[in-house]
Amino acid sequence: MLLIVCPYCGERPEIEFSYGGEAHLVRPKDPASLGDAEWADYLYARSNPKGVHAERWRHTHGCARFFNALRDTLSDRFLATYRIGEQRPDLA
Repeated sequence: MLLIVCPYCGERPEIEFSYGGEAHLVRPKDPASLGDAEWADYLYARSNPKGVHAERWRHTHGCARFFNALRDTLSDRFLATYRIGEQRPDLA
């Protein structure tokens, strides 16, 4: 079983969580000024790296809070979790 560390509740089984997409995406300041292609890019284009990826997760069956996680897409291991608004951890 995969265990995920919720920064609010501690370590829990993966079945308590739901994936929320790529982390650290910034909404355009004036969406009405974007063309269709730019808006589609914001809505749908995501990085899909091989290796460490910053993701947003929600502890659905726990505290119900969102948090960010750094996960290695090659091994499916969670390397770090941190609260929304906190700086992304430096793993170096």
